[in-house]
Amino acid sequence: MELTSKERISRILKHQAVDRIGVFEHFWGDTQKSYTEKGFIKEGEILEEHFDLDLRACWPFNMVADMDFVPVILEETEDTILTKDGNGASLRRQKLHDATPEHVDFSITCFDDWKKIRHFFTEFDERRIDFDVYRRVKKSAGENNRFFCWCGVNAFELIHPICGHEHMLYGMAADPDWIIDMADVLSDLTVKLQKTLFEREGYPDGILYYEDLGYKQTPFMSPSMYQEIIMPMHKRTIDYAHLHNLPVIMHSCGFVEPLLPYMIEVGIDCLQAIEVKAGMDLLRIYEKYGDKIALMGGIDVRTLYTNDKEIIDKELNEKIPVVKKGFGYVLHSDHSIPNTVDYDTFQYYLKRGRELGVY
Repeated sequence: MELTSKERISRILKHQAVDRIGVFEHFWGDTQKSYTEKGFIKEGEILEEHFDLDLRACWPFNMVADMDFVPVILEETEDTILTKDGNGASLRRQKLHDATPEHVDFSITCFDDWKKIRHFFTEFDERRIDFDVYRRVKKSAGENNRFFCWCGVNAFELIHPICGHEHMLYGMAADPDWIIDMADVLSDLTVKLQKTLFEREGYPDGILYYEDLGYKQTPFMSPSMYQEIIMPMHKRTIDYAHLHNLPVIMHSCGFVEPLLPYMIEVGIDCLQAIEVKAGMDLLRIYEKYGDKIALMGGIDVRTLYTNDKEIIDKELNEKIPVVKKGFGYVLHSDHSIPNTVDYDTFQYYLKRGRELGVY
């Protein structure tokens, strides 16, 4: 019997029997633009609908410190633009393609600086919530029987836009009380905003937190530092979700395997991206933790760059028959799909993945 997408993902997150593995994906903005310009999709078309993906997500919160601050252009070239935002952060972005912004400068570099803007996050302001977009996406997902996720960032990813990774990580080592206070305030605000939104507009089917805790071959912090500083805030946000029977998918780029036992202890229901080029290995993670959490991702996106069906087949054939055992896997690349992946290639990848994922 064929399940709806909502039924399928709900059951996968509980390791219950399903008809096939789930399918989800993220895309760089350039990819949608490229597919549109080439006539494969319509202008503004919803990609989850076009590709019949099982999840639909909505990002309804604004977590910048000063929401009334108008970004200031500090420098602009033909290729890049440097702006200062409401966090006091100066970030350089590419104009010609999507990319992670370059961190240039930050106004908040220590505990005393943080105290000057702390009130922005302790004074509750409903303007942080986009009720309309949440309502619209939730309704669309429900009408199409897709699993609907509220999505946003958790404690670690909320901090670095304010002070940058370098100051944050130095603070974790040299002034942990500062970073603990930031994480405490920001995670508390997240739960308060969720409570307001969900009580007014209804609960989602699940929570998708973005929390990039690692980079190549190592996490950003030791397991003990994670336990001391970040884990209590993860517990607060995940406990709130579980209180309302909402499963939690935790996205984390980078190598996070040393932290995973503690992430599981704190209650994540699914780990998403499982980035191969950072050192993560889907089969190893599955063998060690596949009976404890669901997994989403771990398909090396670089194999899709090749646009070579044989290479893609090899990647899928080596992984899907193994990780689909136990009904706990959702097909996803280990990162977002770039515009170098041809439309036909992506369609082939989805087709073969679904075929291999049938039970």
